[in-house]
Amino acid sequence: MVASVLGFGGSEIGYDSVAVGTVARLLGSALDAGLNVIDTAECYGDGEALIGKAVGSRRRDFYLLTKCGHPRGWGRGDWRPASLLASIERSLKRLRTEYLDLIQLHSCSLAELEKGDVIAALERARERGLVRYIGYSGDGAAARYAVTCDRFDTLQTSVSIADQEAIELTLPLARAREMGVIAKRPLANVAWRYRRRPESYYADYWERLRRLDYPFVRDTPVVAAGTALRFTLSVPGIHTAIVGTAKAERWQENAKLLEAGALLPNEFDAIRARWREMADTSWEGQV
Repeated sequence: MVASVLGFGGSEIGYDSVAVGTVARLLGSALDAGLNVIDTAECYGDGEALIGKAVGSRRRDFYLLTKCGHPRGWGRGDWRPASLLASIERSLKRLRTEYLDLIQLHSCSLAELEKGDVIAALERARERGLVRYIGYSGDGAAARYAVTCDRFDTLQTSVSIADQEAIELTLPLARAREMGVIAKRPLANVAWRYRRRPESYYADYWERLRRLDYPFVRDTPVVAAGTALRFTLSVPGIHTAIVGTAKAERWQENAKLLEAGALLPNEFDAIRARWREMADTSWEGQV
């Protein structure tokens, strides 16, 4: 089974406490249409439990990915090996599965990675058969270390029209090592749709996009979203882009955006050139 180019992200359904029936319809229809990557995290509210209830009976139909390091909620990291292993075991119960296809360290710091204990904990989980592969989810210098230490199988990192640091910082290295690469936030949270600065974690994307002023984001919503998503999936080395939603029809809509295929080289190069022209040195990958 080859991983689908679009994957489902579980943050929205978890944080918004979406009804399990809605999640079952959303994921059931997506799996029927060809999606086979589901990505979530221990700290996404009820996300893991909802996925387990909704599609646990279809476990062989998809790759199941989750993350660890924040067992008491995002921003309250606990990188002790015992805590990481306990979190993985809890995720297995919530997701109603005997194993995970991929467990990822969830944006732990460079300092923690360099100690090595957190990586060793995931390696022990793999040795015990709890997980098939181990990965790192994050950005910047920590993500670069995760690639170059040669102990991870995959990297999940931010790549979009508003977040391009990884294209030069980590992706060429990951590609050379034949790592699996997962793009998070490939639509830059569609931040261009807001007329005023949103009070949200993606306000930085909104501000960047105002400076970048790509002409296509002023086109129709379909053209804007389609170009943005196709850009991310045109970046060399990316295998899957994770898109989160709580709306049952959204995955099919996103899949339709990709029918035109990869961006033409001149279209891709124009977006990259605009980034190089306008990007500030503070525009780092957004965790």
